[in-house]
Amino acid sequence: MTAGLSGVPALVVTDDPQHGVTALARRIADAVARRTRRDLVVSPAELTGPTPPASAHLHFTDRLWASSPEDAADRLVDLAGRVALTVTLHDLPQPSDGERNLVRRGHCYRRVVEAAAGTVVNSEHEALLLAEHTTAAVRPAVVPLPVDLAAPPSERPAPDGTAAVIGFVYPGKGHAELVDAVARLRGRGDDPAGALRVVALGRASAGHEAETDQLVADAASRAVVLDVTGYLDDAVLLDRCRRASVPVAVHRHVSASGSIATWIGAGRRPIVPDTRYSREMAALRPGTLTLIDDDPDALVDAVARAAADPDSTWLAPDAVTTPGIDDVAAAYLEWWAGRERSGATS
Repeated sequence: MTAGLSGVPALVVTDDPQHGVTALARRIADAVARRTRRDLVVSPAELTGPTPPASAHLHFTDRLWASSPEDAADRLVDLAGRVALTVTLHDLPQPSDGERNLVRRGHCYRRVVEAAAGTVVNSEHEALLLAEHTTAAVRPAVVPLPVDLAAPPSERPAPDGTAAVIGFVYPGKGHAELVDAVARLRGRGDDPAGALRVVALGRASAGHEAETDQLVADAASRAVVLDVTGYLDDAVLLDRCRRASVPVAVHRHVSASGSIATWIGAGRRPIVPDTRYSREMAALRPGTLTLIDDDPDALVDAVARAAADPDSTWLAPDAVTTPGIDDVAAAYLEWWAGRERSGATS
């Protein structure tokens, strides 16, 4: 198989359809196909087959490609030796990984970037993370995560009494902080009936099942219900996002957030800590985020305000949600074409 169109590589889609990175790769591939009228999707296995494409693009986070950073780097370096490979990096190494994992993951990502013919990240924040904790030798292209605004419901559903977090459950994602906020809200009398529940709209991340069970138990010990829904397909997730009383994305150590994009796509304005990344996204998409100070009291107050004022949790008519998936596909096509014109090799 060849790339199919001049300048456009084969587009690798990994095998876990429930993983956000896989879903993003598929969405971008479908949008590229609409523009080029060619389906360029290949599986990872096709890169090592007898007739690999001349060039390929894949989306990389170490946990998706192998069980260890070292094995993930080995796999990507091998692929880059077989085809002209460009990559989009996700979940970049940062200090919240812990010192040992930061070193291991940083070395992994450095090897991937050095082996690849070109690199994309989804935010300027991620470009800085790459330079700060991996390598400053490569300046990546920046293509933001897409937001596609779903068709609005005929009428807004009644709030379902939940403060909700989207995506995989793992330490540091913000579930524990939200449980604490709801418990403190109740303690100061702002939720006297104990009506507000916490819901994780997703499943435990692989390897974190026991920690998720403990998180549920810890919430119960504070008289807070924490419901972990498990994987939700797109239609059910959209419905749950619209029904949530309080949309929350309080992962403080994010590199780029598909959860925020999902909230916005559902028409919601989530509560988000004021960080380098969230400020960048608020500037890119004005009117889509409620930024709060990164401290427990601010989260308690924000949850109370949102529960009392449901309208504040929905996008206003003048909110800016672009770029969407077609814009992102166009940006990739422009980048690939520019690389071909310049004869870029790194």
